[in-house]
Amino acid sequence: MNIKKAILTGGGRGTRLHPITATTNKHLLPIANRPMLYHAIEKVVAAGVDQIFINVNPGDTQLEQAIGDGGHWGVSITYFEQTGGPQGIAHVVNEAKQFIGNDPFIFYLSDNIILADLQDFVQAYEQEGYDCMLALSEVPDPERFGVPVFAPDGKTLIDVLEKPSNPPNEFAVTGIYIYGPGIFFDAFDKITKSARGEYEISDIHSVLIKEGKKVGYSVITGWWKDTGKPSDLLLANQLVLDNMDKNEYRVHGTVHESIEIGEKIHIGAGTQIGAGVVFHGPVMIGENCTLMNCEVGPHVTIGSGIIIDDIKIEHSMVLDNSYIAGPWYLRESMIGKHVSARHSSGQKHKPVRIMLADKTVFEDCE
Repeated sequence: MNIKKAILTGGGRGTRLHPITATTNKHLLPIANRPMLYHAIEKVVAAGVDQIFINVNPGDTQLEQAIGDGGHWGVSITYFEQTGGPQGIAHVVNEAKQFIGNDPFIFYLSDNIILADLQDFVQAYEQEGYDCMLALSEVPDPERFGVPVFAPDGKTLIDVLEKPSNPPNEFAVTGIYIYGPGIFFDAFDKITKSARGEYEISDIHSVLIKEGKKVGYSVITGWWKDTGKPSDLLLANQLVLDNMDKNEYRVHGTVHESIEIGEKIHIGAGTQIGAGVVFHGPVMIGENCTLMNCEVGPHVTIGSGIIIDDIKIEHSMVLDNSYIAGPWYLRESMIGKHVSARHSSGQKHKPVRIMLADKTVFEDCE
């Protein structure tokens, strides 16, 4: 039974990523200079999906304008509003009932970034005849997630707890699931809102297990990152940059003859790299940027239309159309779109960490 449908999340407010998400949907924040949602789309498309349904906040057109109808990936993308406001992850899925019908589907929380492909995950679901399939990952803070409960044999799944204060193990249920025909919607009718006023996805899994459905799981190979916090987003950016193929790093712009370009440096078309620039890969720079007298990297992504002068920057992200001038040493920082930041009294040997929302102006005053 081939899985052709997937539900991806595109709603929510991303409050833990403020101020960056005050004006930008978190699913459009760039990981390795591509919107986060692109990574989720590519994962499910590679697994064989050709119909994608993305939930959006009521009245939000930002996602649809940025992502389009799916033609870029050769699939169909439909957007649907989560009526009644945020009511939990399980509610998101139930809102897509009319699109899913009685077909199996993948549910993917789009703020999850993983190294592994989904083909093996889907294949295990199909070959083992599971009714439901969960992706697990070992984490240092399982109390932040749904946590599986195993029988004494340490293998059989007997329950799933939502954000338990005393987790029974160090596994988290990641935001990647497969459901067989009709079973999710049957289970949804049997759950109620939790104490925090949401329909919990863990309650769905508890119902399925207690009703004797065959609920399987697979431990994700490689890394998995939930990008709920700024530090998570920066780490996901680092992991993706580290694991990109060297062939994806190319120099299309103009580079001053004195500059040595090392490995894993991408420079977009129209970008000009002036004298005095030093790179430490991996670094990804977008189109139509200007860099002068800078030390860039490792693990830095710079969007398009950006001017950077006299800056040392590492483990950071700079979004489109911003201007940053120093001397300044930025580390683990996030700079939004259309930001103007001039800090002439800064120091290149003293690192600072900042987060600046879109259209922020930050200047020294004399």
